[in-house]
Amino acid sequence: MLRGEGVERLGDVAVLDLDRRRRTGIPEVVLAGPKHAGEVAEIAGALLERTGSACVSRMRARHRRAVEALAADRGARLLAYGRRSCRLLASGAADPPLQGLVGLLAAGTSDLEPLAEARMVCEAAGCATTTALDVGVAGLERLFAPLGAMLAAGADALVVAAGMDGALASVVAGLAGLPVIGLPVSTGYGAGGRGRAALLSMLQGCAPGLVVVNVDNGVGAGAAAALVARRRAGGPFIG
Repeated sequence: MLRGEGVERLGDVAVLDLDRRRRTGIPEVVLAGPKHAGEVAEIAGALLERTGSACVSRMRARHRRAVEALAADRGARLLAYGRRSCRLLASGAADPPLQGLVGLLAAGTSDLEPLAEARMVCEAAGCATTTALDVGVAGLERLFAPLGAMLAAGADALVVAAGMDGALASVVAGLAGLPVIGLPVSTGYGAGGRGRAALLSMLQGCAPGLVVVNVDNGVGAGAAAALVARRRAGGPFIG
């Protein structure tokens, strides 16, 4: 049932969706990039106070400083995910119970930030994660051991982050009998740069079970993977 509960106006800055995690299974994420540092801190602080946690994505240096100051002032735990994403947990707040396992794979070191964003969302949604880095198709032998370990551990869904040609997502989907979320990354350059070639390659892939989010959309990839993983693990669809 759709309801309008859990909505709270925060001055002229934001309208907080406090009920989002219960309604959808995925908590609200504060997109820092286009906002002033003070706005990010105000919104994150309000979420922290009302819900016990806050997720922030696409931070720049000024946002990170503001969020770190907020955490220190509130006595909150700050969990960093790469350089640009973080979670805040209020003092005494517990992580949600873990349901499901998401495997995260990055083709190259340059693909880590969007993948870290996806990991943040998965863990905030109550999924365990395991990560393999620098396993792209330029050295395919690097992929087999970590992918095999993820499958042996009972992974319920996979997120594959890749820039350049984006080929890793199709390869993984052809090897693993799991839902694979392709996360094209804007690390490529030249004619197909800024993730265009990676996005089109993943969309055009012939391996079954591969679905694709937009370029650099780690939040979307993490949310999709978490919902699939929790459902496969027998958890509730909503939080």
